[in-house]
Amino acid sequence: MKSTTEIANRFREVILNGTWIANTNFKDQLENLDWKIAVSPIQNLNTIAILAQHIHYYINGINQVFKGGTLDIKDKFSFDFPPIHSQEQWDNFLTKFWHDAEEFALLVEQMSDQKLNEGFVDAKYGTYKRNIEAMIEHSYYHLGQIVLIKKQLNNSI
Repeated sequence: MKSTTEIANRFREVILNGTWIANTNFKDQLENLDWKIAVSPIQNLNTIAILAQHIHYYINGINQVFKGGTLDIKDKFSFDFPPIHSQEQWDNFLTKFWHDAEEFALLVEQMSDQKLNEGFVDAKYGTYKRNIEAMIEHSYYHLGQIVLIKKQLNNSI
């Protein structure tokens, strides 16, 4: 199996369909979640909706680079999203999140193994491989937060 296929599948595991590392994934945690829970604040933590949008922000921004575009995402904007006010808005966001995550995985699969070792946009960002692995690790970090926030919210109901 190509390295790009392996790393694409690792990405799919955390976002779309895996249970090997965390025994869950974003889709499993969010797909049937009521929007009111997704936007419910708890203490001073980010909401589940904000964390999901944050991860999507990076996926979308990296996809743009994978397709030959520029890197336009900025950390300072990675938590700034319009509020979600309905189940329809939440469901529409999730549909886009799953679509863009699968596109990310497909774009990684289509890369050559050589591409993984090339520089990503600027030398300060390291290689494509480093950025893809960072996206996976970043996603697991926030997935853990989402699981804990859901538990706290369910205990307070």
